Amino acid sequence: MDKKTAQNLIEDTFNDSFSEEKFIRFSQELLNDIDFSHGRNWSTLIYDDFEDKVSKYKRVGLYTDPEGNELEVLIIEVQKIQMLERARTSMRNFVIKWLQSDKNKSKSRDYALVAFYSKEDNGIDWRFSFIKVEQTSFMDEQKGKVKTKKESTPAKRYSFLVGKYEKAHTAKNQLLPLLQNIANNPTIDELEAAFSIEKVTDEFFNQYKDLYIKLYEHFENDKKVKAAIDKAEIDNTRFTKKLLGQIVFLYFLQKKGWLGVAKNERWGTGKKRFVQELNEQAQKKKSISFKDKLQYLFYEALAKERDNVNSFYERFDCRIPFLNGGLFEADYNWQEANITIPENLFRNEEKNKSGDVGTGVLDVFDRYNFTIKEDEPLDKEVAVDPEMLGKVFENMLDITERKSKGAFYTPREIVHYMCQESLIHYLDNALNTGTSSYQPLVEPINFLRKHDKKAT
Repeated sequence: MDKKTAQNLIEDTFNDSFSEEKFIRFSQELLNDIDFSHGRNWSTLIYDDFEDKVSKYKRVGLYTDPEGNELEVLIIEVQKIQMLERARTSMRNFVIKWLQSDKNKSKSRDYALVAFYSKEDNGIDWRFSFIKVEQTSFMDEQKGKVKTKKESTPAKRYSFLVGKYEKAHTAKNQLLPLLQNIANNPTIDELEAAFSIEKVTDEFFNQYKDLYIKLYEHFENDKKVKAAIDKAEIDNTRFTKKLLGQIVFLYFLQKKGWLGVAKNERWGTGKKRFVQELNEQAQKKKSISFKDKLQYLFYEALAKERDNVNSFYERFDCRIPFLNGGLFEADYNWQEANITIPENLFRNEEKNKSGDVGTGVLDVFDRYNFTIKEDEPLDKEVAVDPEMLGKVFENMLDITERKSKGAFYTPREIVHYMCQESLIHYLDNALNTGTSSYQPLVEPINFLRKHDKKAT
């Protein structure tokens, strides 16, 4: 399949509400030799422990990769839209239970590609997931051979956030090579690699650094802006870092629905494109987005506690939360500084190296899916998550700043491990009065070496 056709297929499938017809067509193009004869009609016979979560499911087909590994392709309709985010473990476990059951199958299997959607919103937001049952190698001492066995609980799920209001940029980048390679069937390892969160993290951070360089150089070379920055006694490096940090943080806030909330409406019902709409409003009025919109959002709406209960902000005619943090504290006299940032640094029609249109700050951020869910080691959303803020903060600091602030990136697996161990010890002490002989399963340094190849 040529590149343009493959791109159109991905966008048509993932940039819209869930469509069974489109999903089956995509599966056929992705998995060249998928066997649809193994497909089944929709079933409403749900395991008792999942009947309040799953409405129905359908087996689309069976795929066998070049190495003989078998993968099921499924569609699962969940009861409520909240299940897609809040019942991720249950959704994963339902698939695992079905894979390992012998019903309708000659043997249990370890892999699945699954479309999860909700009947509640007609599939406007849905998930495309790769799920696998973990296997562990062990030595058979009697025969002197290495064998594998399936773990009873660990299984992993990696999901793309897709749907009418999500971006298909990441899915397009990572699935494109598999769609273009019509001569070979993809292996399970290649399919799993297409769901890599590390690729998204690295790509986004590189784009972020490019934006920083572009903004910094503009502020240094534009005489008018440079004069305003110097007059306000602002350090350009700090100003540029903080500006990008503020904007990317806003993308997480609007994902939560905390920006642009109507008066008397609850938090979470705000506009998911609030930042972009502010920029569009500025263009319509031929005003300056940063000076007339963003500065007021940063240093007044978000930085100052308002007396009213609803945190209503009259200038934008909506509720804006007060955030008691340093990110939105003004370190210069912003109302008199007269700092103007040209629109083409936020939006433009330039093409980047990959051929994507738009190299402005909003152009770049708009291409990515943002998730407000902190990933669990067993369930990862292939999107920019809040952990990215920590990585950006650490890596954008120079060595001396990093040491003075004690800012070092901690892998999510280690954070999960530390929290888990802390909870176990707390419960052990609270319930067993400290008499338990519980010992940590592994030492933190060994755990780090096992899960982080870059660890030294």
